[in-house]
Amino acid sequence: MSFVPPGTGWPEDPATADTPVALDPADVRRLAATSGTLAELTAGQSVCRACPRLVEWREQVADVKRRAFADQTYWGRPVPGWGDEQPRILIVGLAPAAHGGNRTGRIFTGDRSGDWLFASLHRTGLAVQETSTHAGDGQELIGARVLASVRCAPPANKPTPSEKAACFPWMAREVRLVAPYVRVVVALGGYAWQAVWPALKDAGYELPRSRPPFGHGAEVGIRYTGAPVTLVGCYHPSQQNTFTGRVTAQMLDDVFTRARSLAV
Repeated sequence: MSFVPPGTGWPEDPATADTPVALDPADVRRLAATSGTLAELTAGQSVCRACPRLVEWREQVADVKRRAFADQTYWGRPVPGWGDEQPRILIVGLAPAAHGGNRTGRIFTGDRSGDWLFASLHRTGLAVQETSTHAGDGQELIGARVLASVRCAPPANKPTPSEKAACFPWMAREVRLVAPYVRVVVALGGYAWQAVWPALKDAGYELPRSRPPFGHGAEVGIRYTGAPVTLVGCYHPSQQNTFTGRVTAQMLDDVFTRARSLAV
């Protein structure tokens, strides 16, 4: 088996054997729109099979594995949003890593980007542990939630336009369900900055006429049902960015410290 069947005991698995499976983009739109709770939505996200190329890739990776993880079972399914169900801070990334979230079943968990992200969240009071290594490891977010704009690990970390569009309803519905609580949205990287904009609009946020350019530390004031919300840009803690010094631990801490102050 090249993926973990839903409801078979994987820690934090939101789905069961009876969870409806989206087989095409129309199914995604229908199931996302009719999900009334985060539990129902994340269950549906975690079993989606709407994009054949992504399904083939994530399951191939789970079957072949990386040598360092050859003795491990890979999740091999879409990686749902995770964290506080009433978050003040919503953190948006691009997609799970092939040997990170696609292996562990939790977003930003088990890869170098996640090592940097969770360490910063812990230092700034948004996570109970400094590491996130596997589902069920005791990690919890405090007033924060993390999601990806695309839920499956894509080849070369590059989802196609049609795959982004197919996955969009999952993100848009999640943004809508948590919108009453969110006061800060942190976009990790330029693509997340672009991808979350239409999701915010779909959720009913009041946005500027045009999307401002992305930048590290950039802030955009938006509103939800009259309440102020801030969209904040943050360079992605990718291996390339951290190795080259484009992103430092202090830069991440500054963004999340600022997000906490805005979320009060």
